[in-house]
Amino acid sequence: MLEIKNLSAYYGDMQVLFDASLEVRDGELVTIVGANGAGKSSLLRAISGLMPKVVGEIVFDGQPLLGRGTHEMVELGIVQVPEARQLFPFMTVADNLKMGAYSAHARPHLEESLEYVFNFLPTLKERRGQLAGSLSGGEQQMCAIGRGLMSKPKLLMLDEPSLGLAPMLVQRCFDVVREIQARGTTVLLVEQNVKHALELAHRGYVLESGHIVLQGKGSELLCDERIRRAYLGM
Repeated sequence: MLEIKNLSAYYGDMQVLFDASLEVRDGELVTIVGANGAGKSSLLRAISGLMPKVVGEIVFDGQPLLGRGTHEMVELGIVQVPEARQLFPFMTVADNLKMGAYSAHARPHLEESLEYVFNFLPTLKERRGQLAGSLSGGEQQMCAIGRGLMSKPKLLMLDEPSLGLAPMLVQRCFDVVREIQARGTTVLLVEQNVKHALELAHRGYVLESGHIVLQGKGSELLCDERIRRAYLGM
């Protein structure tokens, strides 16, 4: 579904990704893990067309992506749920969700998608008339994920969904991500919570200082001594 080859990315003269190559197959849940500042979010931004300078190759469903606008990515079925949620705090939950269905292919299915999201995430239905800014952190994250689902994505990219959540809510967040993939949406997950992310993923990639240094099945990476020492404190 998604193929990235020899991808380098820059903010001005500062290079933040170095010849990164990875793939996400249809129906998979793939995770990218690494420390803060490793380049994980920059990789998602490059896929979404948000990086100022990108060199290499990104292909989605056989179509090259470099040079396309972000709105074109959404129309193709690539949707990113950003770090820190980035909701519209003074709009209701329902209106935030509806904003996810602005693309041409999603608009005709707005009511159907809204019902799907409310059934999938029933807390949002209970809070539908509440201002998004008044929700708890966990509820805001569910709203951001729901807004992403409203776009009817083929590939849903999640940037640090567990960031800032109370420990008791982290597992709920990952359960939702697992269910999204189980229902047929391909997922690319960026996470600092290495243990949870690799337990969840079919395959994973480890980013360090903009370089992909390890890759493999999630279960295999969890057992890798380098991962256990560097990220799991073992």
